[in-house]
Amino acid sequence: MELRCGGVGSQTVGRRMDGDSRDGGGGSKDAGSEDYENLPTSASLSTHMTAGAMAGILEHTVMYPVDSVKTRMQSLNPDPKAQYTSVHGALKKIIRTEGFWRPLRGLNVMMMGAGPAHALYFACYENMKRTLNAVFHHQGNSHLANGIAGSLATLLHDAVMNPAEVVKQRMQMYNSPHRSALSCIRTVWRTEGLRAFYRSYTTQLTMNIPFQSIHFITYEFLQEQVNPHRSYNPQSHIISGGLAGALAAAATTPLDVCKTLLNTQENMALNLANISGRLSGMANAFRTVYQLNGLPGYFKGIQARVLYQMPSTAISWSVYEFFKYFLTKRKLESRAPY
Repeated sequence: MELRCGGVGSQTVGRRMDGDSRDGGGGSKDAGSEDYENLPTSASLSTHMTAGAMAGILEHTVMYPVDSVKTRMQSLNPDPKAQYTSVHGALKKIIRTEGFWRPLRGLNVMMMGAGPAHALYFACYENMKRTLNAVFHHQGNSHLANGIAGSLATLLHDAVMNPAEVVKQRMQMYNSPHRSALSCIRTVWRTEGLRAFYRSYTTQLTMNIPFQSIHFITYEFLQEQVNPHRSYNPQSHIISGGLAGALAAAATTPLDVCKTLLNTQENMALNLANISGRLSGMANAFRTVYQLNGLPGYFKGIQARVLYQMPSTAISWSVYEFFKYFLTKRKLESRAPY
């Protein structure tokens, strides 16, 4: 693909950025052409971080009502007034009985966490992917490199997102006493301490490392199939992102159920399981889920999780790839001679 600057006529901007000799499956390119896959290798850290932040904020904002439903559907012992059979039915019931804005409660804290978390996430992924591919001497994409890069990026992402997840999920639960993010933060800090914001961190990592490995490997594999030239192709980014997110979400639902239990400390469920105090640790969460609901308990909310993650990852990748393309193209244009 060629990037052409307005005002420069037909002169093509830039050159091959990384010395990669592969032709992307589309034959040789002239010296002036710039294929999209090579743009990120010269993109600045700020470009990756800006594109990532925009992707994270839009992804979580657009899909937040479905995320609220997912949290409630994963409840192990829900209130009779908060039992749902479908995502659409749940949204209708929540709006009818609790108000139009109720599915959006906690959105502000999620946006505050998603921006910096996704900025670190995509910047780390892009740089580690490039570094590891060079280490493995792989011409093109190494699935192992993509998986490792995604796992390392998850460490940074979850360190920022975990406190936001705790506050968000407590505000999403039925009959939540928290009316604002600030009051929730103060209450959790005062009654449970700093540790409460990271109680589910190990479970979050245990879930997200395999999730992101599956996600990135699947995305890069599908891109090779539907977009072999790795050009800027919104349709391919949406399809690849959506399918990668759906597969990863379905495979890691049991871990997400345990994470939700640790984050919300669901009182009715803990009392039913004869657990006093606070539940901590992934192993304890797994035992509690099985004790209360058996094997089906590990897949509570799977429909909502897949319906949430599929469009979420499609939005995230399409927005990220757009801003990465746009910002890099703009920088190249600003350097072009007139």
